Amino acid sequence: MPKPQTNKKTTATGMEKGRRPTSYDVARIAGVSQSAVSRCFAPNASIAPAKRALILKVASEIGYRPNALAQALISKRTNIVALIISARTNLYYPEVLAELGARLSDRDIRVLLFTLSAESDVDGVLDQIWRHSVDGVISAARMSPAQIALFAEHRVPLVLYNRVGSGAPSVRCDSVAGERDLVDRLLAAGHTRFAILSGPADNVVAEERRLAALSALAAAGIGEVPEERGDFSYASGHQALIRLYERCGTIDTVIAVSDHMAIGAIDAARITLGLAVPDDLSVVGFDGAEPARWGSYDVTTVRQPVRRMTEAAVAMLMERIEDPTALSEQRLFTGELLRGSSARLADSDL
Repeated sequence: MPKPQTNKKTTATGMEKGRRPTSYDVARIAGVSQSAVSRCFAPNASIAPAKRALILKVASEIGYRPNALAQALISKRTNIVALIISARTNLYYPEVLAELGARLSDRDIRVLLFTLSAESDVDGVLDQIWRHSVDGVISAARMSPAQIALFAEHRVPLVLYNRVGSGAPSVRCDSVAGERDLVDRLLAAGHTRFAILSGPADNVVAEERRLAALSALAAAGIGEVPEERGDFSYASGHQALIRLYERCGTIDTVIAVSDHMAIGAIDAARITLGLAVPDDLSVVGFDGAEPARWGSYDVTTVRQPVRRMTEAAVAMLMERIEDPTALSEQRLFTGELLRGSSARLADSDL
């Protein structure tokens, strides 16, 4: 009996029209093995330059793109890194996330973002992280020793960003030195009546900055410093300064633990309280966020070296993905003082 005819049409390469090209198609047309095609698209795999060039040429001509899931099965890696942050954490972190995303993308790594309602909610995302089989995690949220131990148990490398904990590798800015420098310069300029706009109580960075400022003031003989807490936002800084004035009367200096809170305080001082900044009230922040550099605010602040910190965090994580036995390390970066017009500082450097 004659064979039934089909309506399938093929291209000059022998491929059925409309079908997605596979690595086997590339191997057949290029005259190489399928394993050679796999090695060509696998990071750091060994393959002769001429063969790689031929495979890439054929793949481009037929529109082949390697399947990420298939590559993961071969390499035992997903090329996905999880980032953990808190929704109530520093609003400077969108800039940090952009830098981390760029550094990881340069290495062909995709990002899986987990956002917490508060830093204390880490337990709620850990099961999701294990289920997604990520290659590693960068966390800008506090981790308990027990939580850090779980990463070792699941063999998932962890790097803490602006946090420290139980021997885990970490990258952070020296907030203590930055706050002390700000306080020393404010004291040298003659300020005597200080107040602090702090952040959420469960935020490690906010507490570190708050305690550093209080310690520096105490060393200068200034105690009983009034405080109001916010959530790092403009609105919380605005409202906190108004509450401070209603409760304490006159103050001459506000130390905000973030630039966004400092900006809110500046607007509250000028618009609501009718104060001149910095003649009546000096305001300082911390971070070096872009809005703080706008001309109407020009906040005196300490800028974190975000690019250097994110490069270090990604490099440390990739090193531990490649070598799980790599020793833990802590990298501490010094912030840069930005002298703006929002505060009166001593004319000469200390």
